[in-house]
Amino acid sequence: MDISTKHDTPPPAAQPSVTEQKRAPRGATRPGDRVFLALSRGSGVFLLVVMAAIAVFLSIRAASAISKDEANFFTTFEWNPTAIPPQFGIAVLAFGTVVSSVIALAIAVPVSLGIALFITHYAPRRLGGPIAYVIDLLAAVPSIVYGLWGALVLVPHLDGLYGWLDEYLGWTGLFEWQGGAPRAMLTVGILLAIMILPIITNVSREIFRQVPQMHEEAALALGATRWEVIRMSVLPYGRSGIISASMLGLGRALGETMAVAMVLSPSFDINASLLDPGGGTFAQNIASKFNEATENGRDALIASGLVLFVITLLVNGTARIIIERRKEFSGANA
Repeated sequence: MDISTKHDTPPPAAQPSVTEQKRAPRGATRPGDRVFLALSRGSGVFLLVVMAAIAVFLSIRAASAISKDEANFFTTFEWNPTAIPPQFGIAVLAFGTVVSSVIALAIAVPVSLGIALFITHYAPRRLGGPIAYVIDLLAAVPSIVYGLWGALVLVPHLDGLYGWLDEYLGWTGLFEWQGGAPRAMLTVGILLAIMILPIITNVSREIFRQVPQMHEEAALALGATRWEVIRMSVLPYGRSGIISASMLGLGRALGETMAVAMVLSPSFDINASLLDPGGGTFAQNIASKFNEATENGRDALIASGLVLFVITLLVNGTARIIIERRKEFSGANA
């Protein structure tokens, strides 16, 4: 006689596959989730609406000014919207904005990365904390304070640097100095580099702190030096973050106004040497001429602002493309 009993157990419920989970609707079910989802979507839509409204406003006013311009808006080395007929162009402004921003990035990015690496991987905690605190304070300094410091302290003390560059690198043409006050594009670039250095440093520092500890320990276990650990583990992991930090700094450099206006001797000339006074930027030109401009002059300034707006969008779009192409190096995919 078979005394064994069989217990019928229901089969386990089938778990949804990963594909089915991805295809499942992501709608919120709880009231708090629905409110948060609505606010998030509304914020995104509102931001797009604001950006579109800015673009439409700038385009309308710019079209009104450009239609009256008798010169080529993109290649003219002159700014005289009050003349009869009006003649103005952005060639000098575009050149000065790009050159000063490139100089600022070339100086600030290496220094910022060095400071961030020192704080996170070299300095003891007692020293790294105060340095990070000072960098945070520099990020909070207003632009006008940087401008005053640049005009009263930086400019008078650049004669030695300009003279050295002229003596040893003047043959290149880029660093030829004719004397006079050093109120040139190089001065603007140095000041902008100081201004954007805290932004790049702070973002890079946080990215370096997120590097998985196991990556660094594995490299050390294989006999790598501290610099080899940074080169093989830290920098590849934070490459996307470094690009993002640089673009944030570039955005501030492109739109900086008062600090540039206080250290630059503007003129509508493009000089081959970075040490010769002259040139200008979009933001500096708008700030210095807006109050005294006529209606057509203000429209012309708004047209130059539209170009700066487009340049900023292109820079951010390029940064996003670079980050997407290198997403395998980002911390989110580690």
